[in-house]
Amino acid sequence: MLMDNFRGLILAVSSSVFIGSSFIIKKQGLKKVGASGPRAGQGGHSYLYEPWWWAGMITMIIGEIANFAAYAYAPAILVTPLGALSIIFSAVLAHFILKERLHIFGMLGCALCVVGSTTIVLHAPKERHIESVKQVWHLATEPGFLVYFWVVLAVVAVIIFQYVPRYGETHLVVYIGICSLMGSLTVMGVKAVGIALKLSFGGVNQFKYFETWIFTIIVIF
Repeated sequence: MLMDNFRGLILAVSSSVFIGSSFIIKKQGLKKVGASGPRAGQGGHSYLYEPWWWAGMITMIIGEIANFAAYAYAPAILVTPLGALSIIFSAVLAHFILKERLHIFGMLGCALCVVGSTTIVLHAPKERHIESVKQVWHLATEPGFLVYFWVVLAVVAVIIFQYVPRYGETHLVVYIGICSLMGSLTVMGVKAVGIALKLSFGGVNQFKYFETWIFTIIVIF
């Protein structure tokens, strides 16, 4: 278990490095495109022909794959907070590469990310030993989580159809809210599929259960 947590830790940290770098690389590509044509925010799609943007996208995909693998080894409460490191890594690179000045509130935010992540990781509860995807399915179908699931979907639907058209272009928190709320649901699917792959490669096939395919569909969606 300790070795699995260590592997998950390494994968989560490397994921943050890749994802944090990808933001800077893509921003470089968007700046190059914006200097010679309509910006992406104005409806332009010329960034799809920019190699720097694709390099950033590939870097992000690598980071997300590492993040996905981390959930297969370490508890979600250990992996998820470490995602905040990508913010810090991105902020530091933006300061030196993009020449974006990090003001006092940005520094305070980075410090809070470090303190928060460290506190959660140090006090993370021990993960129960899971031997099959059926156990994850049992936890996911408990009444409390089902109520939370439908409440989150309802709130996300309201945000998408009511608030995105009005405030989507001026308030970033609208999209952050959608991403965070949906992420709180999809992390269950990611954890389940990660465990299924880990156990299947170990000789215990988990893809014979229909629950595994439901979690897989959720992750793909």
